[in-house]
Amino acid sequence: MPDTDRNPIVEDDDPDAPGAPISVPDSGESGEGGKLKMIIGLLKRSLGVKDIAAMRLSLPASLLEPVPNLEYWCYLDRPDLFVDINSSPDPFERLLAVLRFLFSKDTKFVHGKICKPYNSVLGEFFLSHWDVIPVSFPNNDRTQPPIQHLYLYNADSKSALTPTHHTHPDPNPSYSSSKSRVNQLQVSNAGGGKYPPSPTLSARSLVEADSINSSDSNTAVGSLSSSERIRVAFLTEQISHHPPISAFHYTVPSRGLSATGIDQIHARVSGTSVKVAPGAKNKGIFVNIEEGFGKGEKYRITHPTASVGGILTGKFYATVQECSIVTIENGEKWRVIIEYKDESWLGSPKSLMEGVVHTVGDDKSYESWTRVKHVPQDRIVAKLEGCWRDRIRWKRPQDTEWTLLIDVSYLSVMPKSVRDIPEQLPNESRRLWEGVTNHLLSKEYGEATRVKQTIEQAQRDLAASRKKKGEVFQPVYFESEIESGEPILTATGRALLEQESTRVQKS
Repeated sequence: MPDTDRNPIVEDDDPDAPGAPISVPDSGESGEGGKLKMIIGLLKRSLGVKDIAAMRLSLPASLLEPVPNLEYWCYLDRPDLFVDINSSPDPFERLLAVLRFLFSKDTKFVHGKICKPYNSVLGEFFLSHWDVIPVSFPNNDRTQPPIQHLYLYNADSKSALTPTHHTHPDPNPSYSSSKSRVNQLQVSNAGGGKYPPSPTLSARSLVEADSINSSDSNTAVGSLSSSERIRVAFLTEQISHHPPISAFHYTVPSRGLSATGIDQIHARVSGTSVKVAPGAKNKGIFVNIEEGFGKGEKYRITHPTASVGGILTGKFYATVQECSIVTIENGEKWRVIIEYKDESWLGSPKSLMEGVVHTVGDDKSYESWTRVKHVPQDRIVAKLEGCWRDRIRWKRPQDTEWTLLIDVSYLSVMPKSVRDIPEQLPNESRRLWEGVTNHLLSKEYGEATRVKQTIEQAQRDLAASRKKKGEVFQPVYFESEIESGEPILTATGRALLEQESTRVQKS
């Protein structure tokens, strides 16, 4: 899914941006009603605009959620599935792992609301990590659904968001068979002091299942100590503001695995929704296997188009259209088409998808195939179907039974571990926006807007100073050349990620 929450509205902090800045006045009303009035006013101003990502708007802080954009957005909501990509010697099983990563990377949209974080300022960056328990598989069969061990909705707890569709065998029976074998917890903000967790996680009752007793015969795996967890480090930097572009890099040093890409969107108002598509620099997510099984393979995952609906009611939801394509370099000659079904304007979204894994030939004819129906039957290796908010299953053409690939309905976003704010640099996301965050949490919206405007004015002053000196902004952690869609880390960026990959987490 493309970045539906990557802010399609660019705020005014660049004196060279075309057009006069437009301010959206605060309605003066607290609560959702006041927000809705401002949103409708914003939509009216956006009608007829070809790309609202190019608009210069200053929004009141009361419209924002207390989280920076670079922190809220990432393509790694379930890093435990990402680290499994190069765990199998079988190339088809590695491809299944890539698909599980693809369908889980936007877990925030399955249960959580769509929110409006702070727009990123030029040169802002965000650094964090996860320590994850790798997934396991029943009888070590990686064609079966994975068993996951962290941040799952607890089907036994009435206070949890419980899936309603589990008529099929539970792929993770050890998490729902006994409440005595799991630790109930509320999502905490590891390493972040009083900073709030992601809005998609608040007030959810989750389970952390790595405390399962290994002597229980019904348990697929025993408990794992913190030393057996896998560290995944994440770095992202805002490298352009007009147009808004950020670069990102994930790394798993212990497994020789990384992913990188460019975030840029094109957004426009279409009817009563906002349609979001990848921008020109956004070529997808590039997953690189540097060590282990499949060494040298590269997977490119392109983004489909998405829409944010429910704007007139204030109850935002995401729908996905068109296709995501997975291509493989230096690996098996396969390609994947994931086709998201168009939604009816009547009734609730069904969020359906279907897909195929097909062979590719030297004639390149496959490059024009963008729908499942385009693929000849004799080229199909596997089929997929399901709901991207729920269960997705797969089978080979000769099979009569479907196999569950992944059930995303009981997964929750894994919170990131971040250094305490006093340890961060001034342009690091949480420290940069700390004042706005504190005032928003205290519902001091006027003060939050004032601090926000101070940050914006500081950015204008920096831009004016660079222009006067004839200087061009240079990113710190990524190289400026991004035409390939694969940003390259600078020496400073590599060093920072290496430091984060080995940083000792404070208790």
